[in-house]
Amino acid sequence: MQAPGIPENEEQRLKSLYITSLLDTRDDERFERLTRLARKAFQVPVALISLLDRERQWLLACQGVGVRETPRDISFCGHAILQEGPFIIHDAAADARFHDNPLVTGEPHIRFYAGQPVSLPDGTVAGTLCLIHTVPRAFTDEDIASLRDLACIVEDEFEAISMAMTDSLTGIPNRRGVYRAGENEPAGCVVQPHLFRSGQVQTG
Repeated sequence: MQAPGIPENEEQRLKSLYITSLLDTRDDERFERLTRLARKAFQVPVALISLLDRERQWLLACQGVGVRETPRDISFCGHAILQEGPFIIHDAAADARFHDNPLVTGEPHIRFYAGQPVSLPDGTVAGTLCLIHTVPRAFTDEDIASLRDLACIVEDEFEAISMAMTDSLTGIPNRRGVYRAGENEPAGCVVQPHLFRSGQVQTG
């Protein structure tokens, strides 16, 4: 098995991802809806929106699987974020990089994979919109174009979330953004009220 490499901008990528506070969130209908559409449109049993954390893959939205995270070092999406275009594996069992991957030899028994990287508003890659099937299959140029279109909608949702959480003039987190980030902070990390009074956090 070949583990995925690490992007050159990994620290900046992770910083941008953490600012969104999307990790460890689930059941967000705007993203679940897109995976339902992808699953139906491409006739695959599994469709996911993944986010790549430092050592894990978090499934922001998923159809067809019962887990929410997997180790990054066995993820297909870890490979997909290393390139600009779609990452397509027609038959994982016949691919030297993946034939002995535990996601191929065990659940969910991946044979076909197509992943399109999705970026945050600052251009850093957060993860992928991906399709999985348990049998090998082809993927046409038209399929690739449709997957890219759906991935653009995912990025539009990332943009909308970013705009709702930051002041439009300064780019500083507003009250909503700070509170959302606080919900995902480790215990003991709290938002200090004096930041609002000092003007370091916008309240708009």
